[in-house]
Amino acid sequence: MKKKLNFLKPSRTGSILTLLMIILLGVSCHKTYTPKPRSYFRIDFPEKEYTSYKSVCNYSFEVPVYAEVVPYQINQEPCWININFPDYKGTIHITYKTLHNDLNLHVEDIHTLAYKHIIKADDIIERPFSYPDRNIHGMIYDIKGNTASSLSFYATDSTSNFLSGALYFRVIPNKDSLAPVIRFFSSDIIHLIETLNWK
Repeated sequence: MKKKLNFLKPSRTGSILTLLMIILLGVSCHKTYTPKPRSYFRIDFPEKEYTSYKSVCNYSFEVPVYAEVVPYQINQEPCWININFPDYKGTIHITYKTLHNDLNLHVEDIHTLAYKHIIKADDIIERPFSYPDRNIHGMIYDIKGNTASSLSFYATDSTSNFLSGALYFRVIPNKDSLAPVIRFFSSDIIHLIETLNWK
């Protein structure tokens, strides 16, 4: 009589090993996934330091030492300048006009420009300011959201001088990634306003 071959029948040891392997595979493959929040590159900013800027026109103020002040090339306006931050792809566009009983017209222009961003803005906060000792009054438009400009302002003495500005970045607007940069340069605009003087 021939012996039956046993290789088709699993042995008790083989069954236990197979069961252990299945358990180990099941346990080792089960990993709790924790979603990580989106993050952005850390941006290093320079120390705050300012220098005086005196325009050929009727105004002066302090600008950051890490900025470049260049004449505005369009429309041949001698009193218009750009304050560039090349390392951050940012610019504060500064315009100046001498008033001729047309203050309301200029204020309305700046208001209209600020509110052109309302389509993409989450909110626009108007913050009036006044420095009677220097005869300076105006408004800051803090524009929240993924907009082309995040801050604009105007300052005037109500009779002769009208200065306005807007902060822009040459990047795709993203309020989360730009938030620290906007905060940093917004404080430079506040400093500009606080040191503004008419000649």
